Amino acid sequence: MPKAALRFLLIVTVTTALQALALERATEGVITRVDSAAKKIAVKTADGAEEVFKFTGKTAMHTAKGVKTGAVDTYLAGKEGTHVVVHYTGEGVEKTAVAVDDLGKDTVKVGEGTVTALDKAGRTVTVKTKSGTEETYHIAKDATVDSAHGVVKGTEYTAKEGEKVSVHYTEEAGKKVAHFIKRL
Repeated sequence: MPKAALRFLLIVTVTTALQALALERATEGVITRVDSAAKKIAVKTADGAEEVFKFTGKTAMHTAKGVKTGAVDTYLAGKEGTHVVVHYTGEGVEKTAVAVDDLGKDTVKVGEGTVTALDKAGRTVTVKTKSGTEETYHIAKDATVDSAHGVVKGTEYTAKEGEKVSVHYTEEAGKKVAHFIKRL
């Protein structure tokens, strides 16, 4: 193989690898521990796995009262059991939290199934569960969607009929409100 072609292939491979590392992902779970000294948080996901994320002074903490930067450890201290959505980059043991969304304690439920309808104007998604029932979820204005292409805002969510998803939701005023949707 000519040197120029080999260099080109190497550049493309390195560029693709760097883009993959920078891709923002998200996961939802329950805080199991906060280690301020090591600047790490551990989150137990719905499938029972525990994921560990580093945080920095640039990591944003989204709360009901607004956004705080650099306050992850102080805000989450003593809040084990709180449901969160962690936006992160990296893979394996090198995951770094970009933002953490506090969803509260004992409030989040998870539904899984196949998308049967999406109403962008009405901001709802309808999912057929394994039992055959259809559940309609109202997409929260600050909802997060983790797709094959990274994280998108709920307002930009475009689901295809037949797509398999898990919906992490709360119940508010008799409605199921989706805060995190993960394409399976």
